[in-house]
Amino acid sequence: MTRAKTAVEWLASVAPDPRACRREWERDPHAPALLPAGKAWDVLILPGDLGYPTLDVLTRVLDQVGPVLADFGDARLGFLVPPGTAARWLGTGVRSAGPGVWIVVPCPGRTAGTVRWLIPPDGSGTLTDPALLEMAMHEAAARTAEEDG
Repeated sequence: MTRAKTAVEWLASVAPDPRACRREWERDPHAPALLPAGKAWDVLILPGDLGYPTLDVLTRVLDQVGPVLADFGDARLGFLVPPGTAARWLGTGVRSAGPGVWIVVPCPGRTAGTVRWLIPPDGSGTLTDPALLEMAMHEAAARTAEEDG
């Protein structure tokens, strides 16, 4: 199975009807899917001005960063993190999506409207560790403050 097909399987597995989700992406790979957070992953949504520097820090310190979405003209980045993270997250200015929240998700390797993968899922279930994400956010915020100050 190819990496992209495995990623599609992994994402579609949380859909109310995984087969229908996979069929829709096979029919139109640019169609977005509306998938529930809280099953295989939660999402921490950072504003772009913090999200991009945070992603830069993560990619420098980790061999593999979990999936990351960008939307609304790069105004926000969504980091896929383990389920349960949204319920425990207390970060100021960071929105969280967990159980009961639905996320617009493009097919891996594709764009759907204004939503795209900066780092697509690989199908293995790799997610970003929330503690590492938090440390990367602090480093990114400190660097940004230094540059602005």
